[in-house]
Amino acid sequence: MVGEPSGIEQQILKARFQLMHANRSNGCFTLDVDFSVQSKGVTAISGESGSGKTTLLRCIAGLQKSPSAYLSFNGEVWQDKATFKATHKRSIGYVFQDPSLFEHLTVMGNLSYAIKRASNKPSDAFYSQVIDVLGIKNLLAQGANQLSGGEKQRVAIARALLLKPKLLLMDEPLASLDVKRKLEILPYLGKLKASFGIPVLYVTHSVDEIMSLADRVLILEGGKLVNQGGVPELVSNIHFAAQTRDDIGIVLDCNILEVDEQWQLMKVAFDGGQLWLPKRRDELSNSQCRLKILANDISVTIESQRDTSILNQLPVEVIAMIPEDACATSLLKVKAGATTILVRVTNKSLSQLALVSGQKVWIQVKTVAIIR
Repeated sequence: MVGEPSGIEQQILKARFQLMHANRSNGCFTLDVDFSVQSKGVTAISGESGSGKTTLLRCIAGLQKSPSAYLSFNGEVWQDKATFKATHKRSIGYVFQDPSLFEHLTVMGNLSYAIKRASNKPSDAFYSQVIDVLGIKNLLAQGANQLSGGEKQRVAIARALLLKPKLLLMDEPLASLDVKRKLEILPYLGKLKASFGIPVLYVTHSVDEIMSLADRVLILEGGKLVNQGGVPELVSNIHFAAQTRDDIGIVLDCNILEVDEQWQLMKVAFDGGQLWLPKRRDELSNSQCRLKILANDISVTIESQRDTSILNQLPVEVIAMIPEDACATSLLKVKAGATTILVRVTNKSLSQLALVSGQKVWIQVKTVAIIR
């Protein structure tokens, strides 16, 4: 169980919640979680609908009470048997799925309202930084009722940041947006993470959002914490794929080595080799990126291939073969440098190639199949 914080644990969020309340789908719902996470970067809280994601976030915000709970943030106790800090005393910003702007006000009016409420008033420089990072300078004079869904959500995020919170809570902020608007706002969320250094608890059921934004993940199922860990390690976990109903693959944090403007490609390096993939407009050499490769999008060859359209070929070592239940396929675990890669192959191919543990082979990854 989570206990009192020790003197050396200064950048930790510790939480323990146990509560039961009415639930429209099955009559009652029990949340029973106990965890600690570093209070930096983005921690995603994921799981299917009804798993307890929003309830957990509301408990952390102090919007829902759990009588026997314990919650501390960076050594400051927000709730225990003797303490319950009200929401407005927890130094949090909260971004809901619905932006809930004041429709009768302009964007600037909405932001000014947040500044008036802030106990720690933002400086002019911080205000300008928020406006620039979220790209809303040209929206300031517009009425909130004139904005698109993506623009409203960016304003809602700016409003939360202008409270100067120590912790930002985001409850499925992209769930109400269509695919185009989601793709529009994701880069702004990435810039937010890089620019402000405010720890974020981010509720989502989208694996794509987890992959793009999160540093670590908490997986809830039926009100209980069933899995947690760093994104690269967790996404390649077979249990994570089952829990999120996502296809299995690997996530790689890479350094960009080279940008080829002629072919609009870039070369990246990870601890296991180098890969070519399509570049984005805002990416430069000597920066970093995260990518995902599905097990279905990798093939195996005994030798390196010369006459092929596939740009990415890596020498690897076979370390394990895992048959998949009721399928004609197996998952092949191979090692490239210090990186374990998952490959899905048919059992027929496995037999024809006569693969065994310890064997040196090659894998091929199509450039256009790499997910960003």
